[in-house]
Amino acid sequence: MEGWQVWDLVGRLGGQLRVLPGAVIGWDLAAALALADALGVPPVAAAELLPVIEAVMVAKLNEQMDHANG
Repeated sequence: MEGWQVWDLVGRLGGQLRVLPGAVIGWDLAAALALADALGVPPVAAAELLPVIEAVMVAKLNEQMDHANG
């Protein structure tokens, strides 16, 4: 159940991206954890799963931007 809650949370984090010109560097994890708390997502699940998902998200978004620009 917690995995699905975190996955739902991930879908709500689009506005919490930290970016530099030409690169995504991650989510604002403080804001992500606050949103998780507000949604009732168990904090241990959010703390364990969000960084793993974040790493994949950052790699894929930056890869897409590289292909679009190059």
